[in-house]
Amino acid sequence: MVKQLRKITLFLFIFHFSLLSHAQDMTSLVQKVKAKLDLVNDYVAEGKMKTDVAFIKAPVGKVKVFFKKPNQFKIKRDNGISILPKGGVSVNMSSLIEMNNYVALSAGDAVIDGSKTKIVKLLPMNEGSEIILTTLYIDESNLLIKKAITTTKENGTYEMEFFYGQYANYSLPDKVIFAFNTKDYKMPKGITLEFDDDMSKDVKEKMKGKKGKVEITYTSYIINKGIDNSIFK
Repeated sequence: MVKQLRKITLFLFIFHFSLLSHAQDMTSLVQKVKAKLDLVNDYVAEGKMKTDVAFIKAPVGKVKVFFKKPNQFKIKRDNGISILPKGGVSVNMSSLIEMNNYVALSAGDAVIDGSKTKIVKLLPMNEGSEIILTTLYIDESNLLIKKAITTTKENGTYEMEFFYGQYANYSLPDKVIFAFNTKDYKMPKGITLEFDDDMSKDVKEKMKGKKGKVEITYTSYIINKGIDNSIFK
């Protein structure tokens, strides 16, 4: 009986140690990704934003995007509305891993856009965090986030995909696709839903439950040249 208990105890210890070691390995990977992101102190980017939301009339428009460490982020759109979430969520990649206290757990592997990735789940240790869970798909060889799925308290679950090109050395994407559930999504201030007058109430409710999508294609970046804080006011 004593030998059996020792065997069980030893097995549980080895199992726990194995999980802990794997979690630490994932923490190291996330830290390496963050270190690469931290090479960018600020940037100004230009591009085009396409909004695909059934009940919002928003044509493709030119955008100018501003970022400054640690978490200042702003999008200016010419002659149009910007459909982005409230509550501190943005299409800025640094916001995905800006947490200081989290547990990073391995969740397997996946192929994203032809690249092998490690799936890492980030669980915030701070109970007051707006983010409940973030799942990252990391291209380990290039230290690039290819995809992220984030569950929040205020804006439901949203998903981001990143496509890289000439700015990959700075972890800056050529294109970002941001998808969200319109039913859980808090509309930015000043944005109203636009439905056809002849729609029934049931149809309108179904429309609210559909997926929305925002796509930003970047054409240029100006990196680490400095940005005045007044831009973000």
